[in-house]
Parts: sequence; structure tokens; C-alpha cells
Amino acid sequence: MRVLSLSLGVVAAIVQVVTASPARLDDAPLVTTAGDAAAIKGWYMQSTAKTSSDMLAVSQPGFDMSSWYRVGSRGTVMAGLLENNVYNDKSLFFSENLKTMVDRSQFDVPWLYREELTFDPATNQRYFLETHGISSKADLYLNGKQLASKETLTGAYGGEKFDLTQYLVKGKNAVLIRAYPTNYLKDFALGYVDWNPYPPDNGTGVWREVFVSQTGPVSLLKPRVVTDYKGKAVSSVTATIKVVVKNSGTKSVQGTIKGSIEDPCGSKLPISASYTLKANEIKTVTLTAKINNPQIWWPKAWGAQPLYSLDLAAYIGSEVSDRAAQRTFGVRYVTSSLNSHQDRAFAVNGNPFLVTGAGYSADVFLRFDPAKLVQQFEYILDMGQNTVRLEGKQEHPELYDIADRMGIMVLAGWECCDKWEGWSYNDEADGVKWVDADYVTAEKQMEHEAYMMQGHASLLGFLVGSDFWPDERASPIYVNKLNELDWDVPIIASASLRGFPKNLGSSGMKMDGPYDWVPPNYWYNNQYGAAFGFGSELGSGVGTPELSSLKKFLTASDMKDLWTAPNKGLYHMSTIDSSFYNRKLYNDALYARYGAPTSLDDYLLKAQAMDYEGTRSQFEGYSALQSASRPATGIIYWMLNNAWPSLHWNLFDYYLKPAGSYFGAKVGGRAEHVAFGYGSAKGDVWLINHTIDKKGSRTIKVDLLSKDGKTLVSRSVDATTTPNQSKNVATIPEATTLKDAAFLRLVLSDAKGKVLSRNVYWISPKVDKLDWKHSDWYYTPVTEYASYKSLATIKPAQLTASSGKGVVVDGKVNVDVTLVNKAAVAAYFVRLELRDSKGEDILPVLWSDNYVTLWPGEKVVLSVSWAAGGSGQGKVDISGINVQGVEAVVVKW
Repeated sequence: MRVLSLSLGVVAAIVQVVTASPARLDDAPLVTTAGDAAAIKGWYMQSTAKTSSDMLAVSQPGFDMSSWYRVGSRGTVMAGLLENNVYNDKSLFFSENLKTMVDRSQFDVPWLYREELTFDPATNQRYFLETHGISSKADLYLNGKQLASKETLTGAYGGEKFDLTQYLVKGKNAVLIRAYPTNYLKDFALGYVDWNPYPPDNGTGVWREVFVSQTGPVSLLKPRVVTDYKGKAVSSVTATIKVVVKNSGTKSVQGTIKGSIEDPCGSKLPISASYTLKANEIKTVTLTAKINNPQIWWPKAWGAQPLYSLDLAAYIGSEVSDRAAQRTFGVRYVTSSLNSHQDRAFAVNGNPFLVTGAGYSADVFLRFDPAKLVQQFEYILDMGQNTVRLEGKQEHPELYDIADRMGIMVLAGWECCDKWEGWSYNDEADGVKWVDADYVTAEKQMEHEAYMMQGHASLLGFLVGSDFWPDERASPIYVNKLNELDWDVPIIASASLRGFPKNLGSSGMKMDGPYDWVPPNYWYNNQYGAAFGFGSELGSGVGTPELSSLKKFLTASDMKDLWTAPNKGLYHMSTIDSSFYNRKLYNDALYARYGAPTSLDDYLLKAQAMDYEGTRSQFEGYSALQSASRPATGIIYWMLNNAWPSLHWNLFDYYLKPAGSYFGAKVGGRAEHVAFGYGSAKGDVWLINHTIDKKGSRTIKVDLLSKDGKTLVSRSVDATTTPNQSKNVATIPEATTLKDAAFLRLVLSDAKGKVLSRNVYWISPKVDKLDWKHSDWYYTPVTEYASYKSLATIKPAQLTASSGKGVVVDGKVNVDVTLVNKAAVAAYFVRLELRDSKGEDILPVLWSDNYVTLWPGEKVVLSVSWAAGGSGQGKVDISGINVQGVEAVVVKW
């Protein structure tokens, strides 16, 4: 799979660091000087069932590990077994193999992670080991001594720092971690609820890196930065820097903290402060700095992403005692409040911020690939979205670094269900109820995650609950820890309106569904998940992969079931006890609206059309109604991506192939856009503006075309657009009185004639009729369906296609593909797929548009870009609902 080189260039250093080989290259010490810190490069991993039960012996230097697995610096047990080719994810993901190929009983016992590190302990130096995430509880040993037990080293997001100094010897030192089996109902882990099958090991293991460090008597902990920027143009801002200073020595000490703030242009602003510490004393030191002419950080669509960096070191006299890891921060201002309707609304740098985004999933085996993350984030921006929600999948620090640099907001928070929401008041969750020790674990986890995220410009907020809110004991613990670490973005009770703790009040976020298929006109209503207020997780359940992806994880029989057994439970949908184990609701609609499929190809193309409708209408609905009397304030589509190959709940598939759901969302997410209001009595036309600076006159060209190619309407509408607002600017009554299904084209142009948005609908004389009274938590029934069945009989289009020579810029190939429809009827839902010389998909890929519908005689030029490489020749395969036999377009670069 190829990498989008432009984005990877932005984060090259991050990717390089986290993709280091786990192999042991030498025995050189990881740390040699005060201020050094480094991640343990890799581990030897083995089951306790296959080694000595005497952990004190196993943790002695020299223990035989010849039969152990060598794994990377971070990874669950399953990730380690995959790394060692015990299993192959292509095989595991194929059909229902994950059910049977892995002996799950091997994870009923603890697993060991062991590494030998070289140290040369020096006088007056301290040595530390710091964990950042072990799922979900563990024992820690060093050189035959136990440093921590599973009673204290617990919680997948917990981080602990251990002073190793008195236990180290010159030469080899053995670190041993015994990770206990994870139980989602009993442990604070990274669960998947009904998103996908559970990993066989339940995510057990050292899933985040473990660091060692060396300091003098004084060490620096938790440096952090906040600024007093409040969203208005200013000539300067004050940065307040706080750092915890600890004296591990037995004598009082005086010294200086010195450092600098480096601006995005490389200029450094020096900062310093003195300190005095008694023996074993810990205190927080505060420094301030005035930043003149600050460069403001913006979400990608609104501006640039300049970042400042903070470097600090503790000195005793002229000697360095410790250096803090560099931290970056942006000058920006994020706020939120409840509007008059008690809906949550956000603002960034003083501008109302309509949240448009989707829910992110970590890999099912918690494998973290920063290169793939960059590609996924590139897709988010390409779809015009601005936010990603993390429901408990907080991943690694690199995620926030990448989001900072790419300008994507992150709405983080704890996950739903399982142990996390085992509150005494909650009878709906299966998790074991919390006891006193759980509140201690929760506090440690909150402290660790708060520090990891603090200061990142991309942070939009933190949800301390998901489906349910933390109880009156946990909520103050969470909030106090966030505030202690100078959290400067909103803290929100949960992602739903079920209830709230006293110290936070209502979340202002609704979680009323849908999660399964609903028709496009659903969003232009005033109930449940329709486009008003803040929808924290909702969607029409779409995300059907294309055939080239399906072949990678389904048998021929599985694929046949898709179109011949519409109600069958499917392993690649959801868990067997879930409401989403089959595609019945989706298929009921597809059969009724588009007609019974005649083949797998026919089913998939109809599915892409329905997926396109589903996501486009959802994002258009929330965008169109951002200025309504009860405005839409935010939408998180459920979901962005999948933990493994899935048949639903995504905007692009596991292999990064974008299809109908992606391009529907992309059209609906354009910065300036024109949309048709599904189900409106008069055929409303909405002018949408997501920018903060674009304004003035606009022209909307309206064309309505019968399936036979007859022009029913052709007129222009003049309108004026206003930044960050939407409005109803016209009606198309003819679209509400049709005798047969037809096509509607809306083209938005600026005052100079530049096309800003081209948008084609297929509309039915009959509107989907929703049965709101019988809505369930995950869908609203439909009693009558719109019908596009007659479009199956549209005459064939005569489409020609050509391409220009590929141009390579910054490591990316850019090609224009020209389509011309020479028929007297529309070319309906034309799909373009880029493949290499061997016929394999080139992924990831960025198309300016896709799944397009062309008017008779219309020419459309589409651009496509991808990472350079390969043979220098590929092709674009072209197909559509009434488009067959088009010769593939050869592309060369």
C-alpha cells in the first residue's frame, strides 16, 4: 500500500521513530548522561505456560530466552504473534477464520515481556523506568526483585514511574513484565463492544512503549504550557509554563531551570527560573514568557497550523541534572457552551465551529501504524471534515502530533460500556460495578492521559463519559486531574443526554441514533438524530466495500450471501448478539428503492448508490441547518474506519479504498456547497458556507432531467453567501411533482464563474415515509419507500474517457481524467477505479470526485492523485449503472 508522500513529509520524523526495528542491534546503554530518555527497543515475549513459574528467577539477567518471541517496542500479545508469523492477519480476517484459527485458551494465562538492558550506574545519578499503558494489569520485576504488582499496576491507560537506581548493576539488567489476561467486564481496557469480533487476547499486553531515563538528583516531570490567547487579534500573548521539579537526593539543592520557546520560524525565546528543593521535595515551578506577534493555529480549513516548541532543562550549577522531552503547542482558543436549546456548541479562535467528523477505531490488535494514520487523516481532510472522535481509543502520542500538524481537531474521551461504565446507578451496562480501588485506578489513568494530551493544539475536548456519565465520586476525580494539569479545552460529562454529574452539568450531546439505515429525508426533521443540536455518534449504517476489497476477506459463498440471502447474519458485520449482525434493514430499503439485485455486481453498485445517498444527506442536513432556529452544532458519523475488514460503519474500508459512503460524505462536506432539501414540500435549495472569509454573490444553476433525457427545468438563481452560515435560497417545486424518477443537478459558481460545487441527485416522485412514533434507539422504521426502480431501465450511456500525462509533484502523481457523455440520456453513477499494471488497486488515492452522473453531452474533468512509484503505468476502470463496456483509460507517469 503506497503512502501519500506529501503528508508523510510533514510527519516523517514521527513515522521514523515509531517504525524502528525491534531487533537488538547492540548492547549499548539506552541512557548514558543526565537528561537522556529512550524507549525500550523491543521485548522477548512468551506465555507463562511455557516457561518457569518462578518470576524472580525469570527476571534475573542471563535467563534463557531462546524459545521466546522477539517483538517490537509496543504491542499486544496477538500483535506479537502476528509479528512472528504465528498467525497471518490476511488469513485471520478471511471469512470466519478468526473464530477457529486461534486457540483462545492460550490467553487464559499471563504473558511475559522481558528485556535485558545495559546500564553503567554512576554516582549521584538516578535511573527510572516509566510505563505508559499495559492492558490491563501487570507485575513488574527487575533483577529478581518485584517492583510492582497487578493491584497497583493496573488500567490500560495508567502510567507509572519507577526509580530503579538502587536495584541496578553494572552491565546487564533484566526487566520483566507479567501481563495478566484482560477481561473487558472487570478491567479498564480497550474494548470494542459491538464494533467487531473481540481480539482473541482481549488486547492483553504492553501496548504502549516503556521508557528508561537518567537524571541527576533533580528531575523534571510533566512540563506543560498554556497561553492567555482568547481568540482575538493581539500583538502578544503570555505563555505560562509549569513543570514539576523533584529532588530525589538526600540533601537540599539549589539550581536553575533553563529553556526556550522556539517559534515556527526557528527563533528562540529564552526562559529561566531558579528553584530550591529540600531533600526528597517535590514542587511545581512556574515560568512565563511573552510571545510577540503570535502565529495562530487554525483547523486546516480555516488557516495554517504553526506550532511552537518548548525545551526545558534543570541545572545544578553548570551541570545538567535533567532534560524534559520537548513539547509542542499551538496558540489557539477552544470553547464550548450550551445554547438556548441546551445543545453543545463549540467555537475555535472565537468563530462558531460546526463539528463535522467521524468516530475513529484502533486496529483490532491495537497495532499502531503512523503512516496509515496519516493516510486516514488525509482522507478526513479530503472529505471536508474537521474532527475525529476517539471513544476510548486514545492511541499514542503520535496521533496528537499528527493531528496538530494536519489541522484536525480531536474529541477524545473514555469509552462506553464494559467496566468503564459499571456505575452503581447503571443497570444497562454489563461491566462489574466499581469499588474503591477502581477510583484510584481511574484517577491514575486520567492523570496520565491528561498530561499526554495537554497542550496539543488539535484537542477539541474530553468526554469523561460516553453512553453514560461518571458518578458523583468519579466525576470530580476526572475533572480535578484535568484541571491540575492545566487542561485548556472543554470537559464534557458524556456523549449523551441520559444524565450528568453535578460538577459538569448536561453534555448537550445527543445519542439518539440512528446506527442503521435511514432515508435521506430523515435528517431534515426535528426528532431523534435529525439535523439539530450535536449528534455525538450517528449514521445510516453504510460503508459497503467494493468487490476488489471484498475478495480479500470473503469467500465466493460469503459474497453470494450478500445479494441472495439479504437477512443472513454476517460475521463481518458485528457481534452475533448485536442488533447489527445482519443487513436486513439496509437490504429491505435497497430492494424496495433500487430493485432486487440480479448479481453481485448489481448489488454492489446499488449499495454504493445508497451509501452515497446516506452519507451525503447526513452531512448536507447538518450543514444546511447550521443557521436554523435550532441550529445543528455538530455531527460525528458512526464510523470513520473499521478495526478489521467490515461490511458497514465506515467512510472508507479497511484497505483504505474509498467508495460510495466516502464520496457522498465528500460532496456533503464541501466548504461552499449547494444542497437539495430531501422531503421538503417545495423542493428547498440550501446555500452552505463553512468558511470564515468567503462571501459575496453566487450563482446556482438548476437542471432537472427526466430519465429519458428530457429537460424538465433549467434556470439560474442568484444568491449571496455569508461566512459560516447556511440559508434556504430557492425552491424547485417541479422536483416535488414528478411522475417518474429523475435527475437533479445543482452547480454553484462564484462571481467569476468558477465552479465551487457540482451536485447531482436522483429523486423519486414518492418520498420515503418515516414512522417516527415507532423509532428505536438505532433506527426509525420506513413504511413507504422512495423508488428508483425505473432508473434500472434507463437507456445505456455512451461514455468516452481519456487522460493526460501524469505529472509528479512532491512525490505524488497528478492526472486529469476527462469523461464525455455522448448519449441523449444521463450517464448514471459513473464509478472510476485506479489500478496498477497488475490490476491491483492503487491505494490510498485522492479523487476530486467520483461516482458521478453526467448530463447528455456533458464533459466532466476529474483529477486523481497518488504516491509516485511502481511501473509508471496503470489504468482507470470505468463502470456505472447504465455505463458498460467503456475501455479502461491508460495512465502513465
